Amino acid sequence: MMNSVVESKNIDWVKIEGDLQKSGFASFGKLLSSDQSDGLAALYSKSENFRSKVVMSRHNFGKGEYQYFSYPLPVQIGKMRRAFYEGLAPIANKWAQDMKMGVQYPEKLEQYLGTCHEKGQLRSTPLLLKYGPGDFNCLHQDIYGEEMFPIQIAICLSKPDIDFTGGEFVLTHQRPRMQSVVDVVSMKKGEAIAFAVRERPCMGTRGIYKVKVRHGVSKVISGNRYVLGIIFHDAL
Repeated sequence: MMNSVVESKNIDWVKIEGDLQKSGFASFGKLLSSDQSDGLAALYSKSENFRSKVVMSRHNFGKGEYQYFSYPLPVQIGKMRRAFYEGLAPIANKWAQDMKMGVQYPEKLEQYLGTCHEKGQLRSTPLLLKYGPGDFNCLHQDIYGEEMFPIQIAICLSKPDIDFTGGEFVLTHQRPRMQSVVDVVSMKKGEAIAFAVRERPCMGTRGIYKVKVRHGVSKVISGNRYVLGIIFHDAL
């Protein structure tokens, strides 16, 4: 499935890096077929795939729910996570250098997860999110411990205007000493986007500065919206 697209170098990583640098997010376009998207969304009802379920309203996260996959991940999700990581790691290292983070991300996901596990972050973080009518996700950052990979992936598994209405992906960019900028993204079924987890570098007139980023989902008006989230750092 999608992993072969990444490995065949059909993704323009230079463009992805440029879009991330410019906007804080980048679209890969449609990477999953409708059947592949439906197959992933159908996993939501199979509790054996997951380690925990979160009902957002109980924690004031919004409305809706999501489940974290347990290890071992479903094969196709594990392949996607590795393939995306390998393409994003050089970009993450450039960001780390620009923002003077003092970290170096290894080439392979397994090596990076070893770093997470050494710091006690042992729990898997890829997740499936489910939104129904009236559901939404408050602006937030997916940080689960000291170790954090600065970019993550979201893949829409439902068709806008057919399976659901509303439910746009929202990003806010908080710039120092300036008002925040908001992006609203209507994702297509099977489309993947990469975006900053916590902050990203931005070039200004006096050099590079940090922009703080949060993401969320606007209110779903009708239907059901499923999303696959791929986060590369594990959780405490």
